[in-house]
Amino acid sequence: MSNLLATSPVMAGEDVPAGPVDPIFNRLLKDRIIWMGEEVKDDMANRICAQMLMLAAEDPKKDIWLYINSPGGSITAGMAIYDTMQLIEPDVATVGLGMCASMGQFLLSSGAKGKRYLTSHARVLMHQPSGGIGGTTTDVRINAELIMDMKRTLAELTAEQTGHTVEEIYRDNEYDHWFTAQQALEYGFVDKIVTTPDTINAD
Repeated sequence: MSNLLATSPVMAGEDVPAGPVDPIFNRLLKDRIIWMGEEVKDDMANRICAQMLMLAAEDPKKDIWLYINSPGGSITAGMAIYDTMQLIEPDVATVGLGMCASMGQFLLSSGAKGKRYLTSHARVLMHQPSGGIGGTTTDVRINAELIMDMKRTLAELTAEQTGHTVEEIYRDNEYDHWFTAQQALEYGFVDKIVTTPDTINAD
C-alpha cells in the first residue's frame, strides 16, 4: 500500500537544521516573543503551536510576538501555525526580518491587522505551492488535487489579508515574486516598516 503524501507539499525552502533549545529563546518567551528562524517543518510547527497555546493560557489579553526569518517549507505544518494563530485569544503580531519566503510570507501576512511589521532590509517571496508527485496514477491524481486545493486556499486567504482579488494573487504568485520591504508594504503583506524599537506600535 503506497504512502500518500509521505512528504507534505511545500512552499519552497532549503533544508535548514532546527535550532537547539537555547536559553536565549526561553528568555524571549518570557517576553512573549516566539522566534521562527528556520524551515517550516512539523517539529518546528509543533513547538511554535505549543508556545502560542502556553502564552495564551498565561495571559489571554496580551499580544504574542512572532518574529519570522524563514525560507518557507511544509504547507500543512505552516497551516497548523496559522490555525493556532486564529484559535487563540491574544493577537499575534508578526515581525519579518531577513527573508520571509513562501510559507514564511504567508505567516507574516497572517498577523493581526495593524500589527504586521517588516524590517527595512528584509525581503519577501510569494509563489504558489509545489510538491513532488509520484507513485501510481491514482496517487498522482490525489496529490495534484490536494496541491490545487491548497493553492486555492492560500490564494483566498492571501487575498483577504492583502486586499487584492484572488485573481490578482494567482497572477502574482505564478512565478517567484520577490518584494522589497517597501513593495511588501504597498502590496499589503504588512502594515508598517520598522527601523527602530520605538517605531513598533507607534502611531
